[in-house]
Amino acid sequence: MDLKPSRSVKLNDGHSMPVLGFGTFASKEVPKSKAMEATKVAIDVGFRHIDAAYFYQNEEEVGQALRDKIADGTVKREDLFYTTKIWSTFFRPELVRQCLERSLKKLGLDYVDLCIIHIPIAMKPGEELIPKDANGKAILETVDIRDTWENHRGPGIKTSANKECGGREGETCALEKCKDAGLSKSIGVSNFNHKQLELILNKPGLKYKPTCNQVECHPYLNQSKLLQFCKSKDIVLVAYSALGSHRDPNWISSDSPYLLEDPVLMTIAKKHNRTPGQVALRYQLQRGVVVLAKSFNEKRIKENFQVFDFELTPEDMKAIDSLNRNFRYSKMSFFEEVLNDPWSGQCGYTFGFEWVRWITLTIHFWKNIEHMLPNISETFPPPVSV
Repeated sequence: MDLKPSRSVKLNDGHSMPVLGFGTFASKEVPKSKAMEATKVAIDVGFRHIDAAYFYQNEEEVGQALRDKIADGTVKREDLFYTTKIWSTFFRPELVRQCLERSLKKLGLDYVDLCIIHIPIAMKPGEELIPKDANGKAILETVDIRDTWENHRGPGIKTSANKECGGREGETCALEKCKDAGLSKSIGVSNFNHKQLELILNKPGLKYKPTCNQVECHPYLNQSKLLQFCKSKDIVLVAYSALGSHRDPNWISSDSPYLLEDPVLMTIAKKHNRTPGQVALRYQLQRGVVVLAKSFNEKRIKENFQVFDFELTPEDMKAIDSLNRNFRYSKMSFFEEVLNDPWSGQCGYTFGFEWVRWITLTIHFWKNIEHMLPNISETFPPPVSV
């Protein structure tokens, strides 16, 4: 495959990531076979960056699409850039590798190109994707995300990871170890704000920096401050929901605006003889953001790849910048029940991991959560205000 320099970005570990990716998430109502069919179409069209996750529960189908396209000669394995994600119920250091290996088994692959921490909140381990208590609230767990990245308690400390990993005393299966083992070429994070990124960046003994931070990013939530921070740390920002997102009621409010019907985007699209979706994707590329395009519609998959042969003017970019309203499509209602609105603020989650540790250890807090929540914004100011 001839990957032009303008169509890839160099990560801080030396590997390259295609700047345009294909998203594979689908609501549970969509047959999993659709993910396989759409992924095949995407590869035929030209997509080489495939974004998936353990949480999506369709990696078997996506993996079959990859293997079929390799088998018929369309691509070679080294042509593809595949991303998976460690889900919240696997954040204990001894469980990280287990999650990645489950994905690899479903995919039928020996390695992934990128493995990232899906969200900065740990939940109770087990087979349930979203474990809930008797009241239907998500059950969180106390895990230091720095341990998920790479256990930092030091050698000679006995951990339950030894048995799981078959390692020596003090060794774990955390994410840096997965990279060392060749299970993932690169590692990164998702849905982190700059304070959470700093927790890892400032960790003593850090071996690998996160190569990327995947977050919701589109003209209504342009993440300008987070983008600036990531660039300053040589971390690539990857945009999901770049086209405004699906309409799954479990994730998206029914009254959410339709991004692609925005008059500004429609006017610019008409000027360039393009679709609003193509303009929204091109906008991210010109900002230096890697962008994911998700659609299972063949016509739109083809359209979404046709973003390399036109350019937005500075005036276009400025007009799209002005659309920012810090509006977030992904609400994650199962966390809102527990933590009010953890998605408020520009840069992802506004609360830090020490807060997560605190609330999961303090039963009194849970009993008085309605009383205490109004004061949280003062104690833990959103990064956007810094």
